[in-house]
Amino acid sequence: MTKETYKFPENFLWGGATAANQLEGAYLEGGKGLNLADVMPGGKVRLKVIGEPGFDFKIDKEKYVYPNHDGIDFYHRYKEDIALFAEMGFKTYRMSIAWSRIFPKGDELEPNEEGLAFYDRIFDELKKYNIEPVVTISHYEIPLHLITEYGGWRNRQVIEFFERYAITLFKRYKNKVKYWLTFNEINGATHMPILGLGFSPESEETKLQDSFQGLHHQFVASALAVKAGHEIIPGSQIGCMLVYVPTYSFDSNPANVMHALQEQRLFNNYCGDVQVRGAYPAFANRFFKENGINLDVREGDLDILKEGTVDFISLSYYMSRTEKKDKTPEEIGQGNLIGGVRNPFLSTSDWGWEIDPIGLRIGLNQLYDRYQKPLFIVENGLGAYDKVEEDGSINDDYRIDYLRSHIQAMGEAIEDGVELMGFTPWGCIDLVSASTGEMSKRYGFIYVDKHDDGSGTLERKKKKSFFWFKDVISSQGEKL
Repeated sequence: MTKETYKFPENFLWGGATAANQLEGAYLEGGKGLNLADVMPGGKVRLKVIGEPGFDFKIDKEKYVYPNHDGIDFYHRYKEDIALFAEMGFKTYRMSIAWSRIFPKGDELEPNEEGLAFYDRIFDELKKYNIEPVVTISHYEIPLHLITEYGGWRNRQVIEFFERYAITLFKRYKNKVKYWLTFNEINGATHMPILGLGFSPESEETKLQDSFQGLHHQFVASALAVKAGHEIIPGSQIGCMLVYVPTYSFDSNPANVMHALQEQRLFNNYCGDVQVRGAYPAFANRFFKENGINLDVREGDLDILKEGTVDFISLSYYMSRTEKKDKTPEEIGQGNLIGGVRNPFLSTSDWGWEIDPIGLRIGLNQLYDRYQKPLFIVENGLGAYDKVEEDGSINDDYRIDYLRSHIQAMGEAIEDGVELMGFTPWGCIDLVSASTGEMSKRYGFIYVDKHDDGSGTLERKKKKSFFWFKDVISSQGEKL
């Protein structure tokens, strides 16, 4: 029997989530080097342009706009924004560090002090309000030099550069940051390797081999970072981060059920098994064999994976996925990185993403049943068009309804026995969309006056959801 409201644990980490490349701006300030996000064009052409083989990683301002260059100017306005987070009652703030602010090219031996000092100021400001930072080390912004000169994560040398970067962060912020995540949505890399692995596939034929080799390098790098973090910061908690998409069979046809199971394991479990259990899953052997994938696994790699397992599992959840073995192009739906077929029982967002709060409860149970590790929802939210009324108000009841239903699903999962650490809705302040580079796809509790054409004052306004979420946090989830 389901309930309407739940009282969450006293130590539950309520907050919000963002990524450096989507809100900081100041893309050439403070000694920062260019990164992947800086060359990604804005607009609905983004994924098409960067997803095609042969993307040249160059900025062409005559042809495209680049909204990530300015973001929402968090780089200069962070004090104002963090004060708003504190007003909502945030206990935590999930953020990322821009790798190219710390190592502008990625392969330097010494870090950029201006970049390190910037994040010192961020962490000091968060501490002023007793907001606990949760820091993603790599969130879709590998330094551009590591792409153009090394080929991204296909190149094993990048492990060394990442380890140096991670150790630099741990040593610098050991007294300021307890919670860390290694790679954002690591399992999405095989679908869109340019975002997670920093390379443009040469062809569909080479995409799988290169992607899974790149993932192996990231697994080793992540494990090395976990080991270093535990040594440098005693008591630190270091997690992996998955985009979790529960996969349903279209019907009870056993062929579709088996297909859905295979997709579920490959997308949702493959990376988790390596990072949580410390070993490759058995089902990977057949997949590699059938797809001609031969991983270059060096001596000692498997030991490193076993020794560098994560302390908890963080995840993004936006939608579920419904699978059918033989589907036509007309049946394929839209989604976060991956598709599936339309689920007739679900409604969709303005961008075609299916809305399935029960899927969150299902996903949390699946993950906890498999791993028995604490879970942390570090992304969830509704991208929608928001309207500023004549009186300046933004009545985003649709966002409140979406989040309310997902918080209720979280409460149900806790009742089911799931150990859930916290909840940081995505884009707690409006920012540049990762998938489309649009500002009009808004997620935040805080409206930012910035538009797709680059116009706007950057003024911050509190939406109706701002006050609602403040009540949710203050009541520990009882007031929904």
